[in-house]
Amino acid sequence: MDAGIEKAVIRVIESMRENLGDELTMDDLARTARFSKFHFSRIFQRVTGITPGRFLSALRLQKAKQLLVSTDLNVTDISHRVGYTSVGTFSTRFSSSVGISPATYRRLGGYVPAFAPQVAQAGDGASRAGAVVRGRVLAAPTVPSGAIFIGLFPDRLHQGRPAAHALLRQPGPYVLRDVPLGTWHLLVHLVPGNHPPAVMPGEMPSYVGRTDPIIIRSPHELCTTDVLLRPMHLFDPPVLLAMIDVRPTAPGVAAAESGSVAKINGAPCGSSPEATFVHRRGVADRAWR
Repeated sequence: MDAGIEKAVIRVIESMRENLGDELTMDDLARTARFSKFHFSRIFQRVTGITPGRFLSALRLQKAKQLLVSTDLNVTDISHRVGYTSVGTFSTRFSSSVGISPATYRRLGGYVPAFAPQVAQAGDGASRAGAVVRGRVLAAPTVPSGAIFIGLFPDRLHQGRPAAHALLRQPGPYVLRDVPLGTWHLLVHLVPGNHPPAVMPGEMPSYVGRTDPIIIRSPHELCTTDVLLRPMHLFDPPVLLAMIDVRPTAPGVAAAESGSVAKINGAPCGSSPEATFVHRRGVADRAWR
C-alpha cells in the first residue's frame, strides 16, 4: 500500500473518532485526507473495504455500544453524542446493525444469550437455502483463547444477523449449513469471554478475519474456504453485532468439529490472501493443533 494513501486514511479515521458527535461531510473528510472528494472516496474504500460514510456510521454505533454499557446516559443523550439528531433514526440503525435495541443491549450488559440466523437478502432467490460452506479458522499461537464467531454477511461489516453462523471453542474446522444463494462475505471475530464486549480496537486485544466474497449459485453447492484470525488493525471497521455470551456462567459454546482439512470435499469458494500467507509460513498447522 502506498505510504501516502495509508497516512491519509489514518488521518481520516482518527478524525472520525475524535469528532463522532459532529456533522462530518464528505468534503470535510476529503480535506482531512488532502485529496479531492472523488479520489478520497475511492482510496478509502480500497483500503477499508467500505465507504467513508459507512465506516463513520460503524464507529458511531460502536461508541454508542460503549456508552450504553459504561454510563448512565439515556438513549437520547447517547444518540446526540455520537452524531444523531434523531433518536428514532439512531434506535432504528442501532437495532438493525447490532441485532437488538439500545435499551435491550443495555439491559443485557452488551451480550446476547444466542440468536438464530436470519436470512439476509443478497439478490433474487436469496431465500433458497441448502448450500454448505466449510473450512478452517486458522490462528497463530499468539492469539488469545476465546470463542470464535463465524458468519456470512452481505458485505464486509460485522453487523445484523448473518445468513448462517457458527461458534467454535478454538481455531479449527467449521461448517455453515443452509446457506442461501447469493454473494456472501465470511467474517470471523474472537468473542471475549471475560472482558466488556463494547470496546474500541486498542483498548483490548481484538481479532478478526475475512475471506474473499463467496458466491453461492446452487442450493446444493458445497464449497471450502479457510480464514485467518488476525489482530484487528486501524483499517478494520468495528464489529457491530451483539456478542454472544460465552462467559463461564453462560451456556456452553458448541464444540469445534474434528477432522482434517484434507478430508473436506467441495469446490474452493474463495481463498483469503492472508490465510495463504499463513500456510506458506507454516503457521497454519501449528495454529489449530
